[in-house]
Amino acid sequence: KGEGGVYIQQDANECWTELIRMLQQKLRINTGSGNNFIDQYFSGSFDVEMKCSECEDEPPVHSTENFLQLSCFISTDVKYLQSGLKLRLKETIEKYSPTLDKNAKYEKISTISRLPAYLAIQFVRFEYKERGSVNAKILKDIKFTLSLDVFELCSPQLQEKLIPIRHKFKEMADKKLEETAAKTKLTAQTDDESKPKYKHNYSFDGDIGSNNSGFYELQAVLTHKGRSSSSGHYVGWIRRKEDEWFQCDDDTVAPVKADDILRLSGGGDWHCAYVLLYGPRILTSDEPINPTDIQTVRQ
Repeated sequence: KGEGGVYIQQDANECWTELIRMLQQKLRINTGSGNNFIDQYFSGSFDVEMKCSECEDEPPVHSTENFLQLSCFISTDVKYLQSGLKLRLKETIEKYSPTLDKNAKYEKISTISRLPAYLAIQFVRFEYKERGSVNAKILKDIKFTLSLDVFELCSPQLQEKLIPIRHKFKEMADKKLEETAAKTKLTAQTDDESKPKYKHNYSFDGDIGSNNSGFYELQAVLTHKGRSSSSGHYVGWIRRKEDEWFQCDDDTVAPVKADDILRLSGGGDWHCAYVLLYGPRILTSDEPINPTDIQTVRQ
């Protein structure tokens, strides 16, 4: 509560992360793995290398960090989602160096070693300003896309594992182009006949809830309209199918188009994207894919 006992608006992303963490604690799976639904479908991992910039003799330290959300940092140079994500993956921090026996600067490099099926991304739009004691909003326009490819953010080991399915995506895309060109001669073909009949698994074998391609499709957007995190208005935008979206403004729901979603990138007092939720791009085909074909591509 604020002054006078009146409830104040809370940060919607904090609500999202707290909700995910609570579900992570409660949605346990009765298996020996100890994993749960959130760990499987929303949690990813970083391979982290920490190297001292002031002492070449100190060996780098390698570790693994888990994440439930990626952050897109906004600076003067950032104009697109991808470039903002890269800022998070290469940082300079200060910490104690056992070799130098003092605090020193370290270069922290992170690469993604596991991709979750559903990838949440936060635009870091709020910064605390002592003058006025307010979390002021960064209104800058940061472009994002309906389709996202995070291949270049991944570790070399994960990239190698992603390649086979990515090849299959390209094969299916090339085949679709050929069929589209030929379809002009088959005007009697119905829409149902042209739809792919098979949807293929988006996870790696033995890793339920992972993403095996690095390709994502935008499923939902949380926007903020206003100038600070403690004021303004939050609105949800959800994808039903293809180009069909809905704006969820409290209890008012209205249909919108994909072009309306892309206009949520910021730059003014209109709704600004604050949290994005991407889901896996599904590989489809007219015929089943032989698993040995994928193994052949990998080799």
